Amino acid sequence: MFPHFVKVLEQKLRAPLPGFEAHKVMMPHLRNPERYQLQDKSKARNGGVLILLYPDEGKIMLPLMKRPDYDGVHGGQVSFPGGKKEDGDKDLVETALREANEEVGVDISKVTIIGTLSEFYLSASNFNVLPVVGFVNEKPNFVPEPVEVEQILETELRHLQKTETRKETELLIRNAYKLKTPYFDVQGHVVWGATAMMLSELLAVIEEIDFR
Repeated sequence: MFPHFVKVLEQKLRAPLPGFEAHKVMMPHLRNPERYQLQDKSKARNGGVLILLYPDEGKIMLPLMKRPDYDGVHGGQVSFPGGKKEDGDKDLVETALREANEEVGVDISKVTIIGTLSEFYLSASNFNVLPVVGFVNEKPNFVPEPVEVEQILETELRHLQKTETRKETELLIRNAYKLKTPYFDVQGHVVWGATAMMLSELLAVIEEIDFR
């Protein structure tokens, strides 16, 4: 099942991607959602995140991580392993792999990259982020970096597809304003914002793949 799934997914990632149309499904409720496409990204920093698929007891899984609470725009949020491009990274694929190794202990020598999702702009931190999709053939031995990672959330892909996993809530942002947003309920954690929108595109891409 898993080899077939990644083979078909690799083919689909080479085709035109749903991009913004898939992102909108999990986008916070804004008066003008198109502003995500209209913002000036010319001075944005570049980063990469890794969407790492792996088999575990007949299930297809991916890791998310909860960041510790800190005084920053992404403090306490759930995200993919990833971060900003450093001078030594040859490209954003290498950035995503390096960060996954540093943050959750992924052995990057075992990772096969099969493509990318649509580049995503995070206005809150002024980052252009490339979601890199890869896989390993067995469950990784995750080791969370204690300063950057509070908890690793091993997440079943089928769980994300379930209607009851997608919910809506109102969040208090920076103790200043309230924001209504859809989210994925993952082990009781609210997965919203950029991570939820990237997951929405992944789910749109795999929608027609039979991986039972």
